[in-house]
Amino acid sequence: MKMSFRWYGPDDPVTLQNIRQIPGMQAIVTAVYDVPVGEVWSRKSIAALKKQTEDAGLSFEVIESIPVHEDIKLGLPSRDRLIENYCENIRRVAEAGVKCVCYNFMPVFDWTRTELDHKLPDGSTSLIYDSRQVEKVNPLLSDSDLTLPGWDASYTREQLRDVVAQYQSVTEEDMWENLSYFLKKVIPVAAECDVNMAIHPDDPCWSIFGLPRIITCEKNLDRLLSIVDDPHNGLTLCTGSLGCSAKNDLPKMAAKYAKMGRVHFAHLRNVLLTDTGFEERGHLSSGGSLDMYAIVKALLENGFDGYVRPDHGRMIWGETGRAGYGLYDRALGACYLNGLFEAAQKELG
Repeated sequence: MKMSFRWYGPDDPVTLQNIRQIPGMQAIVTAVYDVPVGEVWSRKSIAALKKQTEDAGLSFEVIESIPVHEDIKLGLPSRDRLIENYCENIRRVAEAGVKCVCYNFMPVFDWTRTELDHKLPDGSTSLIYDSRQVEKVNPLLSDSDLTLPGWDASYTREQLRDVVAQYQSVTEEDMWENLSYFLKKVIPVAAECDVNMAIHPDDPCWSIFGLPRIITCEKNLDRLLSIVDDPHNGLTLCTGSLGCSAKNDLPKMAAKYAKMGRVHFAHLRNVLLTDTGFEERGHLSSGGSLDMYAIVKALLENGFDGYVRPDHGRMIWGETGRAGYGLYDRALGACYLNGLFEAAQKELG
């Protein structure tokens, strides 16, 4: 297991020096943010990230993410050029020593929450999802004042309406066809470069606004892995994304896919399931609905040796910054996860 930490580049208020001081921290998870989605990353930008990371005493081995352009997800004629650009980005990060690329195939929204600063009983704040709020929002109405936190700021209201409208005729089977087309082009390049592609589950793991979401459950993960049966076609096991549905058995899924050698990255966080959605909580098992120790143990006893990062944290001790990505609670989460892995390793002998 290699403990890692998400870093949003030089403008991130959480510095590399902060991250380096977290016990057991080994790697940085980052990306190039100065290039439009779908275009080729410059070697200069990649090299700059690598140098900054390694100068801080951390390894540069995980990219999260190389975004998949909407035209690829929609299956538009422009996808071939965009997929070739994607393949070139895989080649370029591989040249810099990257071993794992986390990506997603979610239409329009990478994640959806209804509140970013929900106050918890202990006074900390966290991200939550309340279906009652989501049901009030219609992104197809360009004159609506209703929006949700986390919507891509790169879209104007009209652009958002238009891209959501494009998906109204796209079925789940269409999404599977477009994902298959993408994987059959990309995974051979990743295999040549020995880069593990680790798809992130949809967050939350159900369809919203009529948008088809397919990376949601065990059955669909099985289908994904069978499209290109190559170990480089793998998963980011995000316990928070999959765990927001009580239908997903996280310890079982962790064991199954780790044994197959297809879990390349693990995003570990806890969520508390509610009658109308979920709340993100501290990482401890007692704080939410997931048994974090059972998940960690299932990964280890089935041979997992990939990258781990403490996923979204609360805002605690008065910290401000990017919602879910403050320093303090994620640092506590990393320490907790290190303890779980050590205990599980010793129990397993």
